[in-house]
Amino acid sequence: MQEETGDFKRLGDVKAASAANRARVPFSIAFLEAQKHRAGRALPSPPRGARCAAGSRPAPEWGHRGAPRVPAEAPAPAPGQAAGPAEPTWSAPEEEGGGRAGRRKRRPPGGEGRGGGARARPARSGAAWTAERPRGGCLRAYPALPVWVVEDHQDVLPFIYRAIGSKHLPASNITFVHLDSHPDLLIPVNMPADTVFDKEALFSELSIENWIMPAVYAGHISQVVWLHPPWAQQISEGKHHFLIGKDMSTTTIRVTGTDHYFLSDGLYVPADQLENPKPLNLHVILISPTEASSSQEESGEAASAKRLKLNTGDTASTASASLSVAPGDPDHSTPRVKEKEGQNASASNKAETSDCPASSCLGNSECPIREVIEEVCQVLQRGDAYVLDIDLDFFSVKNPFKEMYTQTEYKLLQELYNFKKPHKNATEESLLDCVENRVHQLEDLEAAFADLCDNDDEETLQKWASYPGMKPLVQLVHSLKTRMESPDYEMVHQAGLTCDYMELPHHVSSEDEIEGLIQSIKVLLKDMPKPTLVTVARSSLDDYCPSEQVDVIQEKVLSLLGLLYGTLDVHLDYSSTPTSTSL
Repeated sequence: MQEETGDFKRLGDVKAASAANRARVPFSIAFLEAQKHRAGRALPSPPRGARCAAGSRPAPEWGHRGAPRVPAEAPAPAPGQAAGPAEPTWSAPEEEGGGRAGRRKRRPPGGEGRGGGARARPARSGAAWTAERPRGGCLRAYPALPVWVVEDHQDVLPFIYRAIGSKHLPASNITFVHLDSHPDLLIPVNMPADTVFDKEALFSELSIENWIMPAVYAGHISQVVWLHPPWAQQISEGKHHFLIGKDMSTTTIRVTGTDHYFLSDGLYVPADQLENPKPLNLHVILISPTEASSSQEESGEAASAKRLKLNTGDTASTASASLSVAPGDPDHSTPRVKEKEGQNASASNKAETSDCPASSCLGNSECPIREVIEEVCQVLQRGDAYVLDIDLDFFSVKNPFKEMYTQTEYKLLQELYNFKKPHKNATEESLLDCVENRVHQLEDLEAAFADLCDNDDEETLQKWASYPGMKPLVQLVHSLKTRMESPDYEMVHQAGLTCDYMELPHHVSSEDEIEGLIQSIKVLLKDMPKPTLVTVARSSLDDYCPSEQVDVIQEKVLSLLGLLYGTLDVHLDYSSTPTSTSL
């Protein structure tokens, strides 16, 4: 972390950067009252009478998660179509010739633009479609494995939907294998749930931290496997089973998941508050770097192993080796809490310990054996097809906000945005209280920084510092004003939203660590069936994947995919002139 900061590359207009991607509006007291009523008690008047009255200012122009407030409306039903959710239908893509943000990831400076303006939606390759697959309504098979490489991670979703429309992916029961230093499992807070049934409207609402869950609510994705490196601990390790649906009070998408990741963003509601609920099986599994050992691959046992297969009949012979992966306890159907050191609670990973080299273990995580890989494949077998999704910041990641502020300023942000966690065995009433308090806290912070955008004089500052928990605001603003002529308070708010109960991961990997993770992924993928398609996000222009490493990592990943799957149909969709090549 830097003590002083100068000019930052790609420090653009943050309002323009996030306006096209996220629409956020604070929760209303009516929403919380409806939930409390369902829980069997009335909502007491909040002790925050001055919250809106003080200053007599209109509502901020940006939402309680630091994004512009853009009212979103549900798409109107087509003529003759009843209102309300319905399973979407997808038309086949046109032939070649069409153009193309806890823990949570937020968009730092640089934002949108990436070379100018919105991009066209993906066009399919001109190659002829060949053999059909027996499952999922006679799915088609690509002649070569397509690999879509984009810059911003949400831009992979149109290609997945394109594969659904062309019947290469089924419309439902897809498994999503997600390698990333960030879960990307948040939800556009104020987006009407029915927006998911209008894909173009949906794509315009999404951002880097919230693009997966809408596809779950739409019914396409049923299982998510988040494979994360050791430095990413935003969601507790193990298996999580919860519902995602339309909140009857707000018509927005909400979840019954009680992990701190969801609670701290105000996304929890009780199950009886959801309409059209869809179950999600989320598996959170740790991947650690392994030593590149040729002896493992050359062992007789490894050479004779076969790749597990999906129900589609895909088979391939490959090698098997031990992998430094720490899954959750397979016997638990509820999340197993795993906190960072110093966060009041901790849990050690449960895994098998035999036949694993000590060098491939990390910390207290034991080395599992082949059964771990089989567990991942068992998850895949529950689905009809799977997508392999790789963010290059899985291998090396930065927290770009930490480079914008001094250590003292960052600690003050952590104090201001600190999330008060519920007790381990909290009741529904306690969880609703937690969400209510969190919403009030974020609304106050949002309003305070909106006020400071208009006038950051001492009177305004002292007014907001008198609010509960807002005292660090004075020292923070004074520090910022000594270094900057005109602090970007909206950017400060966005930075604060990333450090509420756990910081964004920050670990710039060495060459050996990157290679170790490549080897771990190699071992895993060799025992997995071939995916229907692969999506890759560079995440470099917003500085999550270090710009000096991203090209090397991308080359290693593409080489690994070619080694495992043969000919690839690679589409580089992040450049000003997207290209397609066969490797």
